[in-house]
Amino acid sequence: MRGSTTTGHWYFLSAVETWAKPSAAAAVMLGDSLTGGRGSTTNKNDRWPDRLLDRLQCHPATSDIAIVNQAAGGNRVLNDGLGPNVLARLDRDVLAQSGVKWLVVFGGVNDIGTAEATPAAQKETADRLIAAYEQIIVRAHAQGIRVYGGTLTPFGGNDMYDDENGHREGARQTVNRWIRTSRRFDGVIDLDRAARDPADPRRLHPAYDTGDGLHLNPAGYKALADVVPASLFQHKPLPPTFGFN
Repeated sequence: MRGSTTTGHWYFLSAVETWAKPSAAAAVMLGDSLTGGRGSTTNKNDRWPDRLLDRLQCHPATSDIAIVNQAAGGNRVLNDGLGPNVLARLDRDVLAQSGVKWLVVFGGVNDIGTAEATPAAQKETADRLIAAYEQIIVRAHAQGIRVYGGTLTPFGGNDMYDDENGHREGARQTVNRWIRTSRRFDGVIDLDRAARDPADPRRLHPAYDTGDGLHLNPAGYKALADVVPASLFQHKPLPPTFGFN
């Protein structure tokens, strides 16, 4: 096109569906800019869902699995922000997608970071996030979809989200504790452990930090992808009682 210019967005194409053999299936990644890939390399496909797809494609047992990246930058689980919230878009972006067998939920940092930095506000946010995860699990289970929870990665040192009294960090720890120990998810992916600085667990590992204390660079996104067990995406029948809890 004469006089055309390039742009770093997809305005007209949001997805591609194809005919596939019966064994093919999809895994949806539901999240915010950390899944959308802020900090990754433009046109290099090195977001963590891309890296995970590369791993799955390398093994015959998982080579027929598609990754559906349903992330939205600035997105929140509970309230609208940059686009509709996760609960509002669950039907459209997950349940209505073709061939979905697995869902990875990795969201909540923006809810914690935009809520007031007081004990009461952060307790309410943590409680509501946990209730939202419960709702997502129930709704996905009703469609025969296994749901995996990703722990929330650190944001210590971020100018907007980190607070000097640590109330938001406390909420993050509360949510992560529930994800790890509640046994409500069908599996847990400890993204927090993969991304954090062992010397200061409330912050990202320096080798993975883009510089804002919140978003990861390509090395950080590879670390997230590498910690996802490929065994979570096995083709196996659902238990007879699946979805009844």
